[in-house]
Amino acid sequence: MTYVVTENCIRCKYTDCVDVCPVDCFREGPNFLVIDPEECIDCTLCVAECPAEAIFAEDDVPAGQQGFIALNAELAAQWAPIVERKDPPADADQWRGVVDKLKFLER
Repeated sequence: MTYVVTENCIRCKYTDCVDVCPVDCFREGPNFLVIDPEECIDCTLCVAECPAEAIFAEDDVPAGQQGFIALNAELAAQWAPIVERKDPPADADQWRGVVDKLKFLER
């Protein structure tokens, strides 16, 4: 099983999770992070570190967000690894908890 970054990360892109990942499985896009399912070792460390509460075990992804499982795998193959924490976008707190953000995902 792997962990999955879901919708609440879009436009928030906090990178606290990156600091605790022992295998550098996070990949960075313009306004979203994903987890590479081939690299994730199911350690759970990132879940507690995510201020947006956007990371779930694959089996626990909320209803209506199941598409993020495939989306993480797809984008992880395209995006570069991120291995250090960065400052979040200036408006990240305003986007936390906003629903229906998939339309804002930048590839």
